[in-house]
Amino acid sequence: MEVILRPDGESVAATAFELVLSALKAKPNLVLGLATGNTPLALYRRLREARLDLRKVRFFNLDELVGLGPRDPRSFQHFLRANLLDGLRVTPGNVRLLRGDADDLEQAAASYEAAIRKAGGIDLQILGIGRNGHIGFNEPGSSLGSRTRPKTLEATTLADYARGFPAGKAVPRFSITMGIGTILEARRLLLLATGGAKAEPIRRVVEGPVTSEVPGSALQFHPLAHVILDEAAGARLSRRDYWKWVYANKWRVGQ
Repeated sequence: MEVILRPDGESVAATAFELVLSALKAKPNLVLGLATGNTPLALYRRLREARLDLRKVRFFNLDELVGLGPRDPRSFQHFLRANLLDGLRVTPGNVRLLRGDADDLEQAAASYEAAIRKAGGIDLQILGIGRNGHIGFNEPGSSLGSRTRPKTLEATTLADYARGFPAGKAVPRFSITMGIGTILEARRLLLLATGGAKAEPIRRVVEGPVTSEVPGSALQFHPLAHVILDEAAGARLSRRDYWKWVYANKWRVGQ
């Protein structure tokens, strides 16, 4: 795991953008996994502003709220199209996003797994982290080998998403999400976190034991996981000075 500490959210986005850009240059038909949420917005803005030709890139997303169709403004599919995909040069047939309004969620999950395999697997998966340590919608207690499936959301997650729903409108209690096993099969992982609310879950992900109670801790098993944090999100890391030193000196190895 590589932990990269940056001064602020814009610096986090800039560093993430360089990693994504490098991956795109190395493989123009990259298979890119997308995350929803406020944290990757600055990265997505940079991707739009770069005016890249991404017509060969294949896109998948992490998760979706059950019951929400792609035109629902609260759906993750709508979020990704409005904040990223509609501003890029992409091939529509290369975009495969989970649907929360699928008639058969189990079948939709199996079909999604098959589509990822057909694409050759995900090359680079963008991730966020929930306050309870979830990645995707893999809530605490999720199997570390889980695959794409429907998942029941816990109270802290529901409370976080309730802010985006009108007063009196219930937040969907279920999701469909890539599993932890699915995520770990991506060739490279890029987890972004900003703000003090993420400091404790980040500490547990990076420095705590690997446990299903902190699903994001499974990233410790991955051979190429980058965790990019602002100062606030990295504030509780006991070895943050070491991580800063490593990043500042990584290019000097062998010199």
